[in-house]
Amino acid sequence: MGKLTTHVLDTALGKPAVGIKIELFHISGTEHKKIGSYVTNADGRIDTPLLQGASFKTGTYELVFFAGDYLDQTAQALPEPKFLDQIPLRFGISEDSHYHVPLLLSPYSYSTYRGS
Repeated sequence: MGKLTTHVLDTALGKPAVGIKIELFHISGTEHKKIGSYVTNADGRIDTPLLQGASFKTGTYELVFFAGDYLDQTAQALPEPKFLDQIPLRFGISEDSHYHVPLLLSPYSYSTYRGS
């Protein structure tokens, strides 16, 4: 059975990003349908898969990571406006498989990949 998971690691501080808000959208043409809103736990993860079972379908999705709010909580000295605020990651699900989409975050950069 397919599922979608994510987690966030703060590479500047070398630890999981705790308390970062994430929203998930299904994208169809110009329509953005919000599926859910989540907050990372002490391990930088969401407690349950974002999609699984009947809700897991092929298509285009977008995760929005509210990095600016999280970075404010870390008490790092950052300019205003921050270089990174909301980070959208758009990706496709094309097969019934596990899609793990992590975010590696620092105040001035981020990266992602399809994990396992």
